[in-house]
Amino acid sequence: MLNPDIRAFYEPVTGSWTYVVWADGHADKRCAIIDSVRDYDIHSGRSGTKSADTVANWVNKKGLQVEWVLETHIHADHLTAAKYLKAKLGGKTAVSEHFLRIRENWDRIFNFGPDTPADGSQFDRIINNDETFTIGPLTAKMIHVPGHTPADTAFVIGDAIICGDAMLLPDQGTGRCDFPGGSAADSYDSIMKILSYPDETRLYICHDYPPATRGPQCMTTVAEQKANNVRVKKGITRDQYIEKRNKDDAGKAVPKLMLPSIQVNLRGGALGEFLKLPVDRI
Repeated sequence: MLNPDIRAFYEPVTGSWTYVVWADGHADKRCAIIDSVRDYDIHSGRSGTKSADTVANWVNKKGLQVEWVLETHIHADHLTAAKYLKAKLGGKTAVSEHFLRIRENWDRIFNFGPDTPADGSQFDRIINNDETFTIGPLTAKMIHVPGHTPADTAFVIGDAIICGDAMLLPDQGTGRCDFPGGSAADSYDSIMKILSYPDETRLYICHDYPPATRGPQCMTTVAEQKANNVRVKKGITRDQYIEKRNKDDAGKAVPKLMLPSIQVNLRGGALGEFLKLPVDRI
């Protein structure tokens, strides 16, 4: 089994991590970019590409060829730069087969038009549960890890898992489960699926909101999560997890960029000319 090299890029405004995955030293230079970020100013409605360009410039300097631009889920806290990066670097955009359920859940709020196709055609590829695909010489598998949203996925690549918002760092726990279609019960079961991998498995998370005592971090291990995760460490039962997750999520503030993020991300990163601002719907 060939293990991946992973380069992480932190975007501090939204606390987001973007990953480039490749096999360093291998003749095959194909790579994947996972969970990219497009800058967005909510007050002016202006977008920017500084964060995405940082990733793109590094990819070019490294001499890598983008094969995939992937998402672990339809993010509610930042806009994806997938469409922009595909135009700049090439590659195929892809999303989970559960994308359609996400669109259905949000359609009652946004009343989507033709700029948000219901068949997933805004993406180059729909990936199925447990489907195996390749990133150059690397073998990757998409696993379904719902809970944070119904469509959350993780990418298992060698000895590493890009796990999105299913889990956060041990001192922060797990992703919230109060978005449409979210489920604390599903979240617990998904986390147990991730923690069933070998203890030394590297886990790369989608967000970090570091306390003042440390800087941003992106990686932990299965062993560290089992021992130290404040929500799911050894000794915390499924019922305890569900009760506390639901209690903590009750009345939680809406993410600042949720309304533009959901619309742009369901379009595959296309900004469009307008974004809707639903009134009294959330």
